[in-house]
Amino acid sequence: MSSKVYTCVSDSVLAEYIPFSTPKLKIYKHIEIPYVIFEHVAKNLSSLKEKHLNFLKELNLGGLATISTEKRISKLLLTFFFCATELGVWLALKAAEFLSCDESDVFLWGKLDIHGEKIVKDFTLDVLKLFLTCIPSGPEWSIGDMDADMEAGFLTSKVVCLIESLLEYREYKDLRCIIFVERVITAVVLQILLSEVLPKLSSWKTSYMAGNHAGLQTQSRKEQNEVVGEFRKGTVNIIVATSILEEGLDVQTCNLVVRFDPSATVSSFIQSRGRARMQNSDFLLMVRSGDTPTVSRVKNFLASGDIMRKESLRHASLACSPLESTLNNEEFYRVESTGAIVTMSSSIALIYFFCSRLPSDGYFKPSPRCLIDEERGICTLDLPKSSPISTIRVESKGNAQMLKQIACLEACKQLHLSGALTDNLVPAIVLEETVAQELRNEPYYDEKVSYFPPELVSHCPNESVQTYHSYLIELKKNYEYDLPVHNIILVVRREFETDVGNISFELEVDRGNLTVDMKYAGVIPLTSEQVHLARRFQTTAFRVLFDHNLSKIDNIFDLRDDSIKVDYLLLPATSSQQNTSVIDWTSVSSVCFPRENPSINHKRCFCSMCYSPYMHTKNGLVCACVLENSLVVTPHNGRVYCVTGIIAELNGESQLKMRDGKVTTYKNYFEAQHGICLRFVQESLLNGKRIFQVQNYLQRRRQQKEKESSKASVELPSELCLIVMSPISIGTFYSFSFLPSIVHRIESLLIAVNLRKMYVDHCTQNVVIPTIKVLEAITTKKCQEKFHLESLETLGDSFLKYATSQQLFKTYQSHHEGLLSLKKDKIISNVALRKIGCDRKLPGFIRNEAFDPKMWIIPGDRSEDHKLEVDFLSSTRKIYVKGKRKVKSKTVADVVEALIGAFLSTGGEVAALLFMDWLGIQVDFVNIPYERQFRILPGIPINIPSIESLLNYRFNDPSLLVEALTHGSYMMLEIPGCYQRLEFLGDAVLDYMVTMHLYHKYPGLSPGMITDLRSASVNNDCYALSAVNAGLHKHILHASSELQKHIMTTVTNFKQLSLESTFGWESETAYPKVLGDIIESLAGAILVDSGYNKERVFACIRPLLEPMITPETVKHHPAKELNELIQRENYHMKKHVSIEEGVRLTTIEVEANGVKHKYTSAASDKNMAIKVASKYVLQSLQQSITGIQAR
Repeated sequence: MSSKVYTCVSDSVLAEYIPFSTPKLKIYKHIEIPYVIFEHVAKNLSSLKEKHLNFLKELNLGGLATISTEKRISKLLLTFFFCATELGVWLALKAAEFLSCDESDVFLWGKLDIHGEKIVKDFTLDVLKLFLTCIPSGPEWSIGDMDADMEAGFLTSKVVCLIESLLEYREYKDLRCIIFVERVITAVVLQILLSEVLPKLSSWKTSYMAGNHAGLQTQSRKEQNEVVGEFRKGTVNIIVATSILEEGLDVQTCNLVVRFDPSATVSSFIQSRGRARMQNSDFLLMVRSGDTPTVSRVKNFLASGDIMRKESLRHASLACSPLESTLNNEEFYRVESTGAIVTMSSSIALIYFFCSRLPSDGYFKPSPRCLIDEERGICTLDLPKSSPISTIRVESKGNAQMLKQIACLEACKQLHLSGALTDNLVPAIVLEETVAQELRNEPYYDEKVSYFPPELVSHCPNESVQTYHSYLIELKKNYEYDLPVHNIILVVRREFETDVGNISFELEVDRGNLTVDMKYAGVIPLTSEQVHLARRFQTTAFRVLFDHNLSKIDNIFDLRDDSIKVDYLLLPATSSQQNTSVIDWTSVSSVCFPRENPSINHKRCFCSMCYSPYMHTKNGLVCACVLENSLVVTPHNGRVYCVTGIIAELNGESQLKMRDGKVTTYKNYFEAQHGICLRFVQESLLNGKRIFQVQNYLQRRRQQKEKESSKASVELPSELCLIVMSPISIGTFYSFSFLPSIVHRIESLLIAVNLRKMYVDHCTQNVVIPTIKVLEAITTKKCQEKFHLESLETLGDSFLKYATSQQLFKTYQSHHEGLLSLKKDKIISNVALRKIGCDRKLPGFIRNEAFDPKMWIIPGDRSEDHKLEVDFLSSTRKIYVKGKRKVKSKTVADVVEALIGAFLSTGGEVAALLFMDWLGIQVDFVNIPYERQFRILPGIPINIPSIESLLNYRFNDPSLLVEALTHGSYMMLEIPGCYQRLEFLGDAVLDYMVTMHLYHKYPGLSPGMITDLRSASVNNDCYALSAVNAGLHKHILHASSELQKHIMTTVTNFKQLSLESTFGWESETAYPKVLGDIIESLAGAILVDSGYNKERVFACIRPLLEPMITPETVKHHPAKELNELIQRENYHMKKHVSIEEGVRLTTIEVEANGVKHKYTSAASDKNMAIKVASKYVLQSLQQSITGIQAR
């Protein structure tokens, strides 16, 4: 599947497609560990074995339990002895640490009872203490001095040779290396060693990957896939692996393969060599000095590879023989469409492989069970409950092996016909994983366009009179400040949507809140001269506000052109609402103030002032009233001021108190500081206010009222001032300083309008959704505004998950939970949603940056290049592109979910489904009967009436209730299914219903709080403890002693918990996932039985979850809260995992203000350990911060 087959005419042509690595022999001299160490280890290991076997005999456990425990101890003894003699005592110590760890459930040698487990655990801990006596103690000693470590027996010469060989490639910029070993334990301990030693010598990171060998299982398939993914990306440089990686891993950048242990077969040799895909890669073969047979075998393998390659080339042009001719008359099953064949001899392996890919957990590994009656010639093959085929029974002649093969071949046939095996005769989940991997591997380029609304853009026609739509922007201060705010007129060419043209919102300014109300003011005609004047005014005003100088003003007045540009006007409004001309043309005309002979246009002034009505300026002699409300520049320093009045009591001879306390006169100050000799010292000084800073007033801020700057007002001699604009009040400039933030909000709303229009163009039904909801859905947290998408994303995520899950559950009724989950992820994973979002051009609408006023496009400004490009949302709808910025893949996915949430919250489920259909996600809520091939017989060991009473629900089909309580380990034939499919469905419906409950019950909560409430309410710990609280654990059907032990431990711990710690993040104990699964599977059973009545499900399950978490009782996840604190305060955090005396320790350390806050958790579950450690580090940090603030 998905493979490439090449036929080539020569080695050189073949090498173009498949590079051949260069084989190199690494001969090492074998040196035994010191005999004293060897004797000490061998003697004490034997003694420890004898000691613990004697304990075993004293317990008198019985035949099977005793044999299983003896077998486990014997295998462990051989493993420890192998590590000590072949790898070194230090690596034997690490093996003992690993195998004695509570979290390391790695044995598949048969389950032991609790007494047997304790004996084995005590044996490994005693071995650990034994090896600790052989290793130096103290923080000053560490492994890494190769010669000394080899001499002491801590490392063998073979291990030292490996490290030295790797360091020969230290200069490689991008090393990708696979080290092949024979044993799982070798892979584990070598990874530990390399992770300890190599970081001191290089930047390489090492991981390991191992399958199931000799009864050991160390990694889940998910963990293995994560390792491969990191290796592909280069975040892992070295993988120590067993033969699991000899096939299937194709990393084109792999440039080094090392055979730490020699290949047993030519196939293994060729396959491991083939992992090196890079040109000029190496294949290192480690061989013990004097090991002539291995050297000879390696040479034969190399020769065999050459022969096979030559034969392949020789036969490249020959047609292949029919596969059937090679089957030696063996019975087989063939898929006609692909030609795939499974034979009797290969059928057993295929069945085991199929079972291994079925869903499992820590208490149950799915495998087939075969019962053979050789005398009667009957074989009964029972498959796990998640298989669509449960039992195969065949009758035939032959021995036991043949009967088993016949049954397995028939099972393969039935599984293929049911769809569980593909036409290539591999488990369907393999194909789904391949498709999912291809989707994940699709490249994503994060540089995306940023859209600009067409409502604010136009070609500028040269018409004598143009029609505009006007909007009155009313500003109202909700704080005390001596400067007034003035209303503004927004003039545009196109009328806005109603919910954009009539909006109200608040800006957060330094002194309080400013209310902004915008409403439609009607159509107004403007002549081309008025438009030109208005553009000149607004561009001058904004340039002054942004630049605080006049350097760019001379370049902005050529505004008559036909290019595409931002085209709207922002003008001061008159104070009288009865005036039909609401534009304050007097202020607008201030931009025309003459630079020379200003008195020509100022006649018949009747100033009744105590000071002289005329004053000297850089423009000439002007009337004092012209100066009173004007914008001036002082050329000697290039600064711009608003003149708010004339200070009659001050002139050039008045005293000026300096910062250092000295007193001088204004005349002397200007002469000393600027070399200027004032000529008209008797003229009164002007009161000038500096121009305001333009800020982002949309951003949430927690600032107290700022004190007025001592330099906010200055005294200016009029003769040093050049009048730029007059008359214009400081209130106008103050009001204009808010406009970039106001217009940015309007632009954002218009972007949301265009997204909505793009959808409505394709929607056949009338769907109404407020623009502000669309805006909320496309606004990320990075914008730092009062609203963002998190709540809608949480809502949309839960609905999308439910809608997709119920559709898959109904459509694929024979698929197990693993397949359903993969199919769901293919639809709703972040990668899938990102692809959908990009296909619908959503990235251009996303707002993912805080508003930066410096990047705001001043309407009509030609001093800078603000080119807009046309883009088409559809064949009939265009939009404009103002530039590009980076948008993360997950952000696109989040916006898709938030938009679904927006449609759901305003238009209901129908609106959300219609929007999803437009995106390309087709689901429906049509009820399809749950077809079940088996009916459960009476007499099953579950008290159905009792559980129905608990749930307050009577099942129409009680077999659904039984299925919901049956664990996969329960292999009794009378119950052919387990709870996994119902859990898949119940998980989705509970998530959705709890999220909807929280969203509607607490509508005023911040977006982050809704997410926190959901996370704290919908998690396995809450569900598990709810199950115990209701007594549901007593009704679970399972056949796992380990699960029973963990359930009883949970019940014991539950009795010691308060309700407050039961629900939330306070618990410091991990609970069996099975307990939480049961709550979800019961929800799924009720949903199916009730005809998909979600409300009925919530009504039945909610009492089990009480008390529901509220904003007052919610406990934030310690890890999340700690990370937020670290990011906010710029602290540094370290995480470290170690193993001491068989216990896995997780340490979190944060350095803050020179103090280290550190906690180590011994919790066996990794996530629980992180939670507990984070909790105590967070408490320490908070106490420290509180102490600092109190000083």
